Amino acid sequence: MPPQDPKEPDHQDHQLIPDATAEIKGIAKEGMKHPSTKPVLAGAAVGAVAGWILPVVGPIIGGVAGAGIVLYKRVRP
Repeated sequence: MPPQDPKEPDHQDHQLIPDATAEIKGIAKEGMKHPSTKPVLAGAAVGAVAGWILPVVGPIIGGVAGAGIVLYKRVRP
């Protein structure tokens, strides 16, 4: 295995699913008190509006995609 370049970030994508699962469980358990709830809901709203504007996507898929993007950004800053 070649030595790691110090300029390259460490990739820990192999733990993305457990980290996202823990974040979703925290959101479900704590509700609006959890620090990720409001940004994820805002992302879902923006995605729903974008999906409503785009004829192919639709607001449901847009909302899920928007929430997913924000959740990913919260788990992997």
